[in-house]
Amino acid sequence: MTLTLRNIAKTFAGGTRALLPTDLEINKGEIVSLLGPSGCGKSTLLRIIAGLETADPGAAIHFDGEDVTAQPVESRKVGMVFQSYALFPNMSVRGNIAYGLKMQKLPKSEIKARLDEVITLCQLEKYVSQPIASLSGGQRQRVALARAFAPRPRLLLLDEPLSALDAALRTQLRDELAQLLRNFGITAIFVTHDQNEAMAIADRVAVMSHGKVAQIGTPEALYRNPDTAFVARFVGDAQPLVGQIEGNMLYLEGGTLPLPRAAEGHQAFVRAEDIRLEPQGPLCARVEAVTFLGAHYRIALTGAAKETLFALYGGLNAPNPGDTVRLAIAPQSILTLPADKEAA
Repeated sequence: MTLTLRNIAKTFAGGTRALLPTDLEINKGEIVSLLGPSGCGKSTLLRIIAGLETADPGAAIHFDGEDVTAQPVESRKVGMVFQSYALFPNMSVRGNIAYGLKMQKLPKSEIKARLDEVITLCQLEKYVSQPIASLSGGQRQRVALARAFAPRPRLLLLDEPLSALDAALRTQLRDELAQLLRNFGITAIFVTHDQNEAMAIADRVAVMSHGKVAQIGTPEALYRNPDTAFVARFVGDAQPLVGQIEGNMLYLEGGTLPLPRAAEGHQAFVRAEDIRLEPQGPLCARVEAVTFLGAHYRIALTGAAKETLFALYGGLNAPNPGDTVRLAIAPQSILTLPADKEAA
């Protein structure tokens, strides 16, 4: 199903603008993430798509060309998975998945066929008779997905589906969720504040800030070619290189770097993985802290720029706090973006 949103805005009682006028086009079978910090409007937008919130006058929501703007939630045929999963603790796995099908008053033979289909798809065969309380977090997620998908919704909406899980389980289930959504072959939108989650699961990511979409694109496009300082910082944790830009040269406290292009009036950014410790590097810095993270060290550096920089170091022997080191950053690794209030 294709989803078209035009002029979607939301003003709450008291005049709070939760969502500024937003346009969005989502293709059939596409998985799109709404990514952003708390309060940016992503959950409000999801609830408006579902019909749980009403947009301001002038909005238009189309499912496959059909105007559903005024339709109530029960008429939109949308599947939803919430952060808490909202499963029925007094029902078995099969009972939870069958609930929506029974509400549709489908024939028993069709209910059984759909149950068998989604139970197999979500690999829940061993758990069909078990109570929800006996399941792990990952198994509950699969039940919630199966229940949402069983009625064959036109659109699947997920609101922070992994945020209730611990860090180790989230990483495991993130990949499982991505595979399940692709197996379903359904258009899906999910809300998250976790950039790794969005980039691992979504075909495209809509980065939201202050009630609007700052940029939408593939994970690679957002990472390599952010349009704004906010997107650069939020997707990939880009760090500002505060200094003086003249032509294609960047003058910092610890030395001078060439830029990929002339960028006067812009702000420069770099990611931790692009800062290299090299004996002949053009920047001088002091090591303030070294943190071992298993695959690499995270090194805090001062003196190279006005703000502390962090570099990822993959060598076996990291420098020590207090050491003076030289740094190098390839010109193509430096992001030059318009200087705006978000970059300050």
